[in-house]
Parts: sequence; C-alpha cells; structure tokens
Amino acid sequence: MDGSTRNSDLTYRGNRGRGRHDWLRLTPAYSLSVVEQLLDQVALEERVLDPFSGTATTPLAAATRGHEAVSCDINPFLIWLGETKLRRYDRSVVTEVGELGEELAESARSPSAARSEAPPIHHIERWWHADALDYLRALHAGIEHAADAHSARGRLLRVAFCRTLMALSNAAFDHPSMSFDDARPEERDKALFAARFRDDVAHILASAAPAPRRRAHVLAGDSRDLDALGDRRFDRVITSPPYPNRMSYVRELRPYMYWLGYLREAREAGELDWRAIGGTWGVATSRLMRWTPRGEVEPASLAPLLLEVEAGHATNGPLLARYLRRYFEDTSRHLRALRDHVVTGGSVHYVVGNSTFYGVLVPVEALYAELLERHGFGAVEVKRIRKRNSKKALYEFLVSARAR
Repeated sequence: MDGSTRNSDLTYRGNRGRGRHDWLRLTPAYSLSVVEQLLDQVALEERVLDPFSGTATTPLAAATRGHEAVSCDINPFLIWLGETKLRRYDRSVVTEVGELGEELAESARSPSAARSEAPPIHHIERWWHADALDYLRALHAGIEHAADAHSARGRLLRVAFCRTLMALSNAAFDHPSMSFDDARPEERDKALFAARFRDDVAHILASAAPAPRRRAHVLAGDSRDLDALGDRRFDRVITSPPYPNRMSYVRELRPYMYWLGYLREAREAGELDWRAIGGTWGVATSRLMRWTPRGEVEPASLAPLLLEVEAGHATNGPLLARYLRRYFEDTSRHLRALRDHVVTGGSVHYVVGNSTFYGVLVPVEALYAELLERHGFGAVEVKRIRKRNSKKALYEFLVSARAR
C-alpha cells in the first residue's frame, strides 16, 4: 500500500472483475485488496466482524477464505444486498434465472406488458429518459411477478435489475456525490435495453454458483450498541466506517432503494441518515442544531479542532462543529460497545479518511487512534494507505490495534 499516490486499486474501483464483489458498483464499497492484505496475515481460521457492513466486502472476502464472518448494518437495502452476495446458489437456480432473465428482457419490450408505478424519485426525468423509464417499469413489474425479493432467483434478478437501471440512467459516477449528464442523448431502442439486462443477468450468474467456503451473514444492527451481536466475540475486525466528510451514502443508494421498495418518500432517506454515523441528508442536517451531546468519552484533541471549525465560517461553522462532535461521539459509543465483542489479543483494523473544514485539517486517523486507546485497545498503529483526491491534504489511513 503506497500512501503517497491515489492508487485506485485500493478503492471500490479495484473490485471490478472480482466476482461477486463486482455485482453492483457503490461508492461505499471499499477495496477488496485492503481486506485481502489483512487476511493474508491470518494463518488459522478466525471469527471476523465488520460492524459497518456496507456492500459486505469484508464478510464475503473472509468467508471465501474459510473464515467465520458476520457484519451488521442499519440500511435495509445494504443488508439485503449483503445477504444476496453471501448466500449459496444451486446450479439449477443459476440455469433457471438465466432462462427467466431472457424471457423478462424480451417481454418488457412489449407495449402490452404490465408496468409498475414509477418510483417517487424527485425529478425522475433527470434520472431516466422516457423510453428507458418505460422499459424499466415493465421489467420491474415482470421481476416482481416472477419471484419474491428474498428468494434465490428473486435476489439475483433484482441485483441484475439494479445494474441495468443505473446503466440506463443519466447519472454520472465521476464524483462520489453523483451528478447527472444532462447532455446525454436519449436512447429509444428497447432492443438495446433488453440486451443490457441480459448482459447484466449474465454478469451476475457468472459468479453466482461458486459459493464462499463458509457461511456468513449480515445482521440488522446499529454499530453504536452492537446489540445485534448478542454475546458473540471475534478474533479480527476489518471495517471502513463512514468518513466525517458530510457525504451522504444514502444519496447514492436512493435509486436502488426506491425501485426495490426500501424508500417511499424523501424524508425516509433523511431519517436513515440521521441514524447513521456521519449522515447529513435532509432532516439529518436540520436536526444537528437541536442535538445534545450525551457526555461520551471524546478525544482530548477534538475540542480545539471544533473551535477552529466553528470560527471558520460565521454561518455554517457552528453547524459543522456540531456535526464533527456528533460523529466522534458516535464513534466513541461504537468503540466502547465493540470492546466487549473482541477477544483479548484480537485485532481491529479501520480504514478511515481525514477531512478538512474551512481550511482546518481534521486528523481522523489520530482521533480514532486516541479513542481506541481510551476504550481498551493497545498497540495502536496508523499507516497511510493512499492519497484520496487532488487535494494535497486528504489521505486514507489504516488504523490498527489489539484488544487489551
């Protein structure tokens, strides 16, 4: 890991062509290569935890190598996606989904095909031109009729559908926050839409049958209390929590969550972001000024940073200072809960990115290191992984420690 360069192989881009890790492109996915390098240090089978599951990169990599793996997340779509990537699929199911995908791709072209209601996405016409949206509505209705979302074939068809809906959209992934290519020409050929869905089904099925060596699961749970884990304890934690950079992960997930029924209105996205660590979408931002600290353990070096950020902008400085304080309070709660689920001597590994607010550098890696020390972890080591973007101050780090 060369910490002086941007090294896209150490981001979600490095997961391309890597089997199930490449089923659906999402910015929250972090690098499989980082996880594999950490698992290369393991000689025996271990119990591996990821308390911020995201796209289930850690449990899938660990289970593929024969480790027992568990992760948790609060986002119901990510729980569904993670479970979909982790489960076993019989050859007969793969064959059936291939045949069904061919039928659905073609039948959705028919003017008489049933159509689902378009999802209530704000300015949906920016996302999809009329003909693409019409095809997606017909394809969605066909999939809904063909298989339940939690059945084996329903899961595989819906992941392929998610790939297709984004491929047919005007959304551009040249920035983590997502933008739109308004100049993209309208495509009206539904034969090309059908070919795209067939290709996406084939892409999913190419790695569906080879199952991970061990079972792994994604649990519905909050990383701040980890109650979902019960009394389970783990040998190794490998994770990448949200960074304190005000990027809403829910924002990018919205098209999938609306189409698959996990969101019904915009306010629900804001509510989910409020529950998440570092979330800032909609109501999650408006509630910050009413938020009251709980008195958690804080890094000693945090207070002067908050004063600098607050002074950095007359209007937004106080808001962002509260945002940072809430982020590190939530992180402190998480690490306090985590210590009870790591065996003595067990290792923890956090991939985190630093941030800047109004020219104030927030050394997230150092703040994590301090909190780990204060919550029962020792032998803390910080390693710079890579440069994050063109801003010279922003890097990604690996913060590692052992439970005392």
